[in-house]
Amino acid sequence: MTFASKTIVERTQPSLRQSVKQDAYMCHVYVRADNLAGVLIADHEYPHRVAHTLITKILDDFTAKVSADQWPNGTEATISFDVLPAFLAKYQNPVEADPLTKMQNDLDETTIILKNTIGAVLERGEKLDDMVSKSEKLSIQSKAFYKTAKKTNSCCSFT
Repeated sequence: MTFASKTIVERTQPSLRQSVKQDAYMCHVYVRADNLAGVLIADHEYPHRVAHTLITKILDDFTAKVSADQWPNGTEATISFDVLPAFLAKYQNPVEADPLTKMQNDLDETTIILKNTIGAVLERGEKLDDMVSKSEKLSIQSKAFYKTAKKTNSCCSFT
């Protein structure tokens, strides 16, 4: 992974982002204009936009806390940047970390609910049409019964 990361960073122009498939993973890379680069390795299901947002936030935070003269020769021992675990924990679930992804998921759920509701309404509409038809038939039969009963009762008189 280290070799792949270095190679991808070397082949990425400054101020560009790219995502490269490497075996079973996706390598998301961002090289800033000042040549500071960030690499995020994730599975194929992790959203590209969220990955690049995370890289950008980490690099921005890094530049705010670490001066540029420390970058070329700095190591984990000489540069203190302890917020990385917090970023990684926050972005484990991209839906919770990214408002746009959360909104898209909410819209997808709403679409499914609306489709189910429309289907139920259409089904009820068909049932209502059947009930109206049966009601009309029953009305016709009751009128016929009334006429027949009236004719039958007209020959008989009760005193």
